[in-house]
Amino acid sequence: MGDVTTAAGDELVLGRYRPLSPIGSGGSGSVWLARDEKSGRELALKIVAREGKAGSRAEREAEAASRLRHPRCLRPLDFGYDDQHVYIAYEHVSGKTLRQALRDGEIDDRRAIEICAQVLEALEHAHSHGIIHRDVKPANILLANETEIDVRLVDFGLAQFAEAETLTELGDIPGTLAYISPERLAGGESTAATDIWSVGVALWEALVGWHPFWAGSMLETARRIETGAPSLATMRPDLPRPLLAAVESALAQSPENRPSAGDLARVLRRVLTHGEERRVRPKQPLARKLRRPNPARIAHALACAAFVVWGTSLFPFYPAHTQVPLALLAGFISLSRPLRGSAVAFSLLLLPLGNYSLGLALAFALAATCWLAFNRHEPLTTQLPLLGPIAAALGALFLLPLVLLPIRGGLRRALTALGAFLLALIANGMGSGRLPLTGGRAPLGLGIEGSAKLTSVCGALMRAVVDRPALLWLGLLLAVAAALLPLARRSRRWGGVVFGVGMIVAALLPFPSVAAAPVIIGAWLTALVLAFVPASLSSAQPIIAAPTQTQLLDTDRIAV
Repeated sequence: MGDVTTAAGDELVLGRYRPLSPIGSGGSGSVWLARDEKSGRELALKIVAREGKAGSRAEREAEAASRLRHPRCLRPLDFGYDDQHVYIAYEHVSGKTLRQALRDGEIDDRRAIEICAQVLEALEHAHSHGIIHRDVKPANILLANETEIDVRLVDFGLAQFAEAETLTELGDIPGTLAYISPERLAGGESTAATDIWSVGVALWEALVGWHPFWAGSMLETARRIETGAPSLATMRPDLPRPLLAAVESALAQSPENRPSAGDLARVLRRVLTHGEERRVRPKQPLARKLRRPNPARIAHALACAAFVVWGTSLFPFYPAHTQVPLALLAGFISLSRPLRGSAVAFSLLLLPLGNYSLGLALAFALAATCWLAFNRHEPLTTQLPLLGPIAAALGALFLLPLVLLPIRGGLRRALTALGAFLLALIANGMGSGRLPLTGGRAPLGLGIEGSAKLTSVCGALMRAVVDRPALLWLGLLLAVAAALLPLARRSRRWGGVVFGVGMIVAALLPFPSVAAAPVIIGAWLTALVLAFVPASLSSAQPIIAAPTQTQLLDTDRIAV
């Protein structure tokens, strides 16, 4: 066929398949959307160079996959080769890989569990036919474009089965390092438990939002695999105990202690079924709900109440004797409906703001709506910007990135840190007249009192910040630090040192007038925590159960 990159539409492959457009490519070959000229149907055509291991692995893939008769295993339709290439024709499944879906923030807890349950069902079928996949990872899990989750396990190029001739040379460990089990790293034999480990790693990654073993070097990644994954119960104590136990068993260091694919799939199914039962269970009396309070929900409810008290104190409007009941109302609603409680807390501030400036009320309504929509999947983060005024009062604004580390997703941490900093400016400006870190005087009134135009108010607020470049820089610095802090955490001591020095230099070098003491103390306290507190302790559990964006690294491309 010649060069596959220029062959689309020019000639037929195996006498019947016409490549139309590339779908994807990797180190061993490429996948094309092709048309079967005999039947007229579209399919996926995998094209691999015949020379070297790549061609042998393609033949192995076709042989292994052809033995499988399971809806979750992508079965080849045809196989052949010429002098230059090996060709495998598969059914064309429109969709994306689990890796892509994780990067796009489309996988919440329930979807992650369902996807891994389907993968395990495919593996149960493969294992029953004596086939071990040996390269299970998010990049090899295809999600069809369907309303319901519909998984295909692909790429059996490294599959091991009884009659297959081994392709593994001495010291060569096939697969992707970040998902390789400890016994394979030690040179042990691949068994069905090898695939279970890989599924456990993928599920841990999807539930937490970052990879349990990936480090900056292959050597450090291997060392972390040998040490074992951080406790999922520590990272996600909000998850059901059966799920925590299932993931822990899948990541057992000894392969003998890992469950079979079928047993683990059934455990995950029971977790999902139990979740559905809880969802449709009749509502419990409030008194019964409060017997076992959730500390995170209680903290959020108190924050909602505090926000109402603080906001209505800054902008008096309601009668004095109604302020506390309104705050209690917002907190009470937040106990059972955190997002709704935050919406009530924000809405209670609209009338006081409108009495001061209609334009300011409109600007606040717009910002609050966007903030609630952005955090709709993590409602317990909506009141975290209140940490800004508290941190400013304690002289600890530069500890915000560390405090916000449990929030999932770099963008969410950055926006929360920026919102906390801006709220600290408002609180200090309207309270003491002094701005934090710079000690400058807050602009009084901003010229927005009585203004009815949204554009005028937004312009005045923007000018107030832009005219003070030191404050603008510090706010952006805290946002960037909050987003990037997990990278420093993974490098432990050196990452902490680099983070501390970088924060101090970035804050003080451009603006020497910035108060040095809180910057230096906050940066070095953060560095010390990163250096000496284990990651499983220094990173508290995520705020809520459903991951959205995750700091997912491209671990699939690190192959051994």
